[in-house]
Amino acid sequence: MNFRNATIDDLELIYQIENICFPLNEAASLDSFSKRLQIFPQHFWLLEDKGKLIGYINGMVTNNQTIVDEMFAQAELHNENGAWQSVFGIAVLPEYRNNGYGGKLINFLIEKAKEQNRAGITLTCKEYLISYYEKFGFADLGISQSVHGGEVWHDMILKF
Repeated sequence: MNFRNATIDDLELIYQIENICFPLNEAASLDSFSKRLQIFPQHFWLLEDKGKLIGYINGMVTNNQTIVDEMFAQAELHNENGAWQSVFGIAVLPEYRNNGYGGKLINFLIEKAKEQNRAGITLTCKEYLISYYEKFGFADLGISQSVHGGEVWHDMILKF
């Protein structure tokens, strides 16, 4: 297992994985990923197994304790000096799921956010994933104002 930062050279493969792992209404666009990789590649981590990309986690740094929809569309809202590491997406290829790789990505992000002296991590998730994130110490703040993809999300936060 190897973690590394994504580069623009990874764009096509990241986009393919996104479209495998998320429904069309929730998946990030190729343009969105391109902007993320240009503006905050140091907050876009890949997980590889024997050189094969199997998953990733990414999100901007912000002073917002919760995610707002504008953040998904405007990568330039990234604030390297912000207090909170956000999670826009975590994805693991289906054939690698149920082996703890998602947890490895989350724990890696927690470690990085602590190293960078962030106040914590913020993300949104669907109701059925609340208990999963609670295992990592996240607290459910309730229904999010985000309506990304026309879905109902919960704000989750992990304070350090």
